[in-house]
Amino acid sequence: MDGQELVERYEAGERDFRSVDLSGVKLSEVKLSGTNLSRANLSEADLFGANLFGSNLSRASLSKTNLLMANLYRANLSRADLRGANLTRANLFEATLSGAILTGANLGWAQINASLVVASMSDANLEGSNLRGAKLEAAELTGAKLEGADLRGADLRGADLRGADLRGAILSGANLMEVDLGGAGLRGAYLEGTDLSRSDLSEADLSWTNLNSANLEGALLEGVNVSSAQYDKATTWPDGFDIPSDMKFVSEGTTSHEAAAAPAPPSTSPEDFDK
Repeated sequence: MDGQELVERYEAGERDFRSVDLSGVKLSEVKLSGTNLSRANLSEADLFGANLFGSNLSRASLSKTNLLMANLYRANLSRADLRGANLTRANLFEATLSGAILTGANLGWAQINASLVVASMSDANLEGSNLRGAKLEAAELTGAKLEGADLRGADLRGADLRGADLRGAILSGANLMEVDLGGAGLRGAYLEGTDLSRSDLSEADLSWTNLNSANLEGALLEGVNVSSAQYDKATTWPDGFDIPSDMKFVSEGTTSHEAAAAPAPPSTSPEDFDK
């Protein structure tokens, strides 16, 4: 199906386009709100500025050749309106979503090794998603759900993550310079080698985190919870910060057996919170 046929059928009232092949299609600035594009192939499609509000783009595949599964590989979704869209397990590898509006969108377990510079993602669900190496500079992620997400090597400079849920997230090697993490939940997160310089961690929960080799120079740590968090001699602290006694210092001589024997952080499962 080409772009013209899709638009004509949409304007005629059709909304179900499951499993269609739209690879490489040109659909910039078209209105496709409320469309069901689950399992569609949109690899390398141009959806610049498209209105996909409330659309279903779920069940994407990593495969670039399987046309029975939805695929947004290298798609251009810059400035697209994806508010409330369903992108669970979507393949957005090398896609461009700079300036896209993803407020309240569901991207759980999606592959999002993409450009999301200045994207609006407040209250989005990114639980378990793969954002490894993603470009998220100045992105709006307030209240976003990123529990268990893989953000290794991601660039989040200047992003707004106030109140975000990052429990158990992997942020090793990520760039979090000047990020606002005020009130964010990072319990059990992996922050080894993460650059948190000049970030705002006021009232954030960093309990049980791994801060080995992390850079917190110039960070705001007022009211931060670092109970049971571990650090080493390479961890850099802001001037005047007194390391709490309930933190765990990990020396170079610590063996892998000793590290494995350390108590695990409390469960982050919502079901356990109700007990």
